[in-house]
Amino acid sequence: MDIQKLQRLVIDALEDVKAQDIKIFNTMHITGLFDRVVIATGSSNRQTRSLASSVADSAREQKIPIVAFEGEDTGEWVLVDLGDIVVHCMTPAIRQYYNLEEIWGGRPVNVKLLPQSMQPSMPETFDYDEE
Repeated sequence: MDIQKLQRLVIDALEDVKAQDIKIFNTMHITGLFDRVVIATGSSNRQTRSLASSVADSAREQKIPIVAFEGEDTGEWVLVDLGDIVVHCMTPAIRQYYNLEEIWGGRPVNVKLLPQSMQPSMPETFDYDEE
């Protein structure tokens, strides 16, 4: 399957389960192992599992082999490897801690996303009122 179509399949599957803060990165300049990294946030362990399952189910429907499906036991970080695209579904705290955008974020891919898919999963800073 063409990388653009596979990318759209992944995004649609994530958006169907209300993924937040979806980011797509072109990794062809970094590694020959895969062409894209997709990072998405789920609001809970249950939702990250659902995000990953939605991607895997969509891939199976299109007869796309799943190279790896890992992390479902805890649900904090579930990885779905589709060969050309690796999808990371993470809870907000895990995503912030590991900061995969710093590793893979050199070349973001511009794609059309639903508005709720672009909202950050955690605020950039916390503003505490000292009174």
